Amino acid sequence: MSSISITYQDDAVIQKNRWLILVVLNLFTFMSTLDGSIVNNALPVLVRQLGLPMAQVEWVTTGYLMAICAAILFFGRLGDIAGKIRIFKMGMIVFTVGSLLCGFSGTLPLLIASRVIQAVGASMTMANSQGIVTDIFPATERGKALGLIGTFVSLGSIAGPSLGGIIVSSLGWEYIFWVNVPIGLIAITLGWRMLPKDLIRVKSTIDAPGTGLFMVFIICLIAGLLLGQQLGYGDARIIAALVVAAVAFIAFLVVEKRRAQPLLQLSLFRNSLFSLSIFCAFLVFVANFCFNIIAPFYAQNLLNLSPSNAGFLLMLFPIMMVVIAPLSGALSDKIGSELLTFAGLLVMVVAQLGMARLHAGSSVTLVGVWIALLGVGSGLFQSPNNSLVMSKVPRTQLGSAGSVNSLVRNIGMVVGITVATTVLFHVMSSKAGHRVTDMVPGRPDIFLAGMHVVFITSSSICLVSAVLTGWRMLSALRKKRSVSAE
Repeated sequence: MSSISITYQDDAVIQKNRWLILVVLNLFTFMSTLDGSIVNNALPVLVRQLGLPMAQVEWVTTGYLMAICAAILFFGRLGDIAGKIRIFKMGMIVFTVGSLLCGFSGTLPLLIASRVIQAVGASMTMANSQGIVTDIFPATERGKALGLIGTFVSLGSIAGPSLGGIIVSSLGWEYIFWVNVPIGLIAITLGWRMLPKDLIRVKSTIDAPGTGLFMVFIICLIAGLLLGQQLGYGDARIIAALVVAAVAFIAFLVVEKRRAQPLLQLSLFRNSLFSLSIFCAFLVFVANFCFNIIAPFYAQNLLNLSPSNAGFLLMLFPIMMVVIAPLSGALSDKIGSELLTFAGLLVMVVAQLGMARLHAGSSVTLVGVWIALLGVGSGLFQSPNNSLVMSKVPRTQLGSAGSVNSLVRNIGMVVGITVATTVLFHVMSSKAGHRVTDMVPGRPDIFLAGMHVVFITSSSICLVSAVLTGWRMLSALRKKRSVSAE
């Protein structure tokens, strides 16, 4: 590891500009997560204009998510080696160019290829943004800064469908990509002026075998999970993909354990606080994406809200996160993270159980209360948990830790979608007496039965996370008492 004579906290100019630097990081955090879901409302338009079946067009979304997950660990490690800020700057350019190309893509192969370029840029920024924040911000402000990044992550992922619907209906599908270009150019200009040179790098080489095995694992896992929704998990091709994913993952762990300079420092997971915080973050994103998939159908098909009004109702979730997460992050800097994460998870459990009791005649006000409460719980949890994750990592491994955190988030989204749709369709099929993979006309009771089980499942997932977080909190209290007694 190269020696460091000063730190970012010692540089007065960097400290003066640290909040402007955070603005640049958050612009790309928001855009890269937004683009994971903003396309969803444009898919029906693409089906009509490109004359393709829905199953093929869905790869516009899937390809983006898959490429991010496959590349993010590589760019996190590359950030540790070549410099997190350098890789972030390159990612800004790649993402903006990819966004421009997406709007000019007249065929599905070109659009998917452009989405992969976008995803490469997104993974370069996602993998390193949290590490940059941890480097630049002093410990007394780190929770607040990471909280703001967590806010923009959730805001981007949840706000995508509603913003996408507005842009597609008023401007056309191309503009859901082109809207990134002017914002990206502004962020690039600010970034080149504000972002400092890298001080912290690791002398190492790229782990090619580990990178290859991890990419095979991610591609086979996500393809198997998402295609299983269309073909059924009993299909031989789906089973083969999931088996290959499992074998590749085991081989990846074996290779990483033996290599002197691995893609992923498995030693990170020896820290129980880091591992537990990462796992809880994964569970929360699974639960939140159960909501993200089910709630739009409930709002439009059972409450009979227009797409725009449904979008406004669902926006209560990210709005509450925008309000709560920075406050929670700032508070975690003063009182610690354990109590806040535990309280946030309990609020999420209550909100999910509340949504499990909704029906076709529920008032919009009541629905809004539960959605807002879910946003409050998520805001309370995310910022302190991100602070816990990043504070337990050596500074030379911040890129790797940040990429693991972002990877877990994206895989949580995929698993959440899979859990929600699998549970929903299973319950609906049982009620209907035949295989169901869509709304059944004239039978809202069938959808409601599935929705109730989905929200009970997601509340149970949050409860597991709350129990683990409560155990972590009690362990921390016992440790403090034993230290005080000595």
